[in-house]
Amino acid sequence: MMGDVLSVVIPAYNERARLPRTLERIRGFLAGRPHEIVVVDDGSADGTAEAARAAAGDALVLLRNEGNRGKGYSVRRGMLAARGARRLMTDADLSTPIEELARLEQALEDGHGVAIGSRALAGARIEVRQPLYRESLGRLFNVFVRALAVPGVRDTQCGFKLFTAAAAQAVFTAARLDGFSFDVEALFIARQLGYRVAEVPVAWRNDAATRVSLLGGFQAFPDLLRIRLNGWRGYYAPGRGLAKDGAAL
Repeated sequence: MMGDVLSVVIPAYNERARLPRTLERIRGFLAGRPHEIVVVDDGSADGTAEAARAAAGDALVLLRNEGNRGKGYSVRRGMLAARGARRLMTDADLSTPIEELARLEQALEDGHGVAIGSRALAGARIEVRQPLYRESLGRLFNVFVRALAVPGVRDTQCGFKLFTAAAAQAVFTAARLDGFSFDVEALFIARQLGYRVAEVPVAWRNDAATRVSLLGGFQAFPDLLRIRLNGWRGYYAPGRGLAKDGAAL
C-alpha cells in the first residue's frame, strides 16, 4: 500500500468514446497529487484499453478481463489490485464529477471507513435526470434494499464510492456478486465488518448512454435475497471469505 496515494478505480466496457475525456478530467483534477488510475477493461471489443493507455499515461494501471465478467467483478478486481491508502470507484462516464471527491474524503477524515455519493439526500444536485421509468425502478429497488440489506441508506447505486484501503481490502475480498447489485453487497459487508458508512449528497448527471439495462436492473432483485442468505450463513465473516467452489449463492 502507498500511504499518500489515491487510487481511482474505473470499470469500463466498450467505453472508447467516453473514457478518454473522463481520464483527462481526472488527471487534471489530481495533478500534483500522488495517484494511480486503475482501469478494468471488462472484455471490451472497441479499443477501450488502447484509448485508456493513450489518455492516462504513466498514471494508468490497466487490467483486462477475459471476456465480459460484469461491473461487480471489475470493481472488485480493481479495488483489490489498487495500492492507494484511499480507493475511489467511479463510472467511466463520470456522472458524478470528480470534483465531488472532497465531500467523500471529509467523511473518511471524520472516521468513516466508507463514504458513498448519494442522489437522494438534501443537498444533492441532479443536473440531468433519468427517464421516469428508470427513476421509478430505482426507487422500488431501494425499498427492497433498505428492507433486506442496508436499512437507512437512501441511494446505494450511485457509482461514486470511497473506501479506506483496509475497508476496500476486507469488503472486496469477501464480495462475490458480479452484477448490478454488487454495490449493495459491498455496503452490507462493510456494515457486517464494523465499518462506518457515510452517505454524502453529491452532484450527478445522467448519461443517456448508460450500460445498465432494464434486464440487469430486474435481475438485481433476487440478488438481494442472495446477499441476505449469505449474511445469515456467515459467508461474509472476517477471515472467512466465500468459497470458490459454489458453496455461496
